[in-house]
Amino acid sequence: MQFQELLPKRRMVRNYAREPVSREVAERIVGTVRRAPSAGYSQGQRLLVVTEDELRAEIARIMRESGWTTPDGREPWLESAPIHVIVCTREDDYHERYRQDDKLVDGAEIDWPVPFWFVDAGAAMMMLLLAAVDEGLAAGLTGVEGAAATAIRARFGIPDDVTIVGLVTIGVPAPDPGWSAVTSRRTKPRRAEAESIRWERW
Repeated sequence: MQFQELLPKRRMVRNYAREPVSREVAERIVGTVRRAPSAGYSQGQRLLVVTEDELRAEIARIMRESGWTTPDGREPWLESAPIHVIVCTREDDYHERYRQDDKLVDGAEIDWPVPFWFVDAGAAMMMLLLAAVDEGLAAGLTGVEGAAATAIRARFGIPDDVTIVGLVTIGVPAPDPGWSAVTSRRTKPRRAEAESIRWERW
């Protein structure tokens, strides 16, 4: 699929058919993250890929008990997805890289203008979302916050120096009219291109 064909097909999907996704396809999708950009080639992105039924159910349970809800009448988003990818980042990878001789500025690590470990995690997420569509599948993204992040960290053995950034769900798309009816995509207009993109001067 050409990029300009793929891009319009990308949207947040919140319900999946009860169809498995092969390990080979899953590996191709998550493998794209190794080609994502990273500041100084720090490669701080980390993924935890969860495909076993009991473990995915555990993620859904933790999210529910931590306040993440599927309101009545909406499709079972987390429960239906055959692949959960917990996207993480390791900040120390960036500090370690930028303390190496070729990255020092006046003998010191740079004063980071923005936390590029999160920028790179966002790039990794977009790779996953687009790679899923390229495989004929669909994907969604949700945050993992507070108590949910703490519980998932403990349950899945995520190290203390690795930060959970978000959860990507992947699978064969199924209708999600309950979610779609209330998503921002349906309830808010898309900004005019001139608001988002400017040329030469602001």
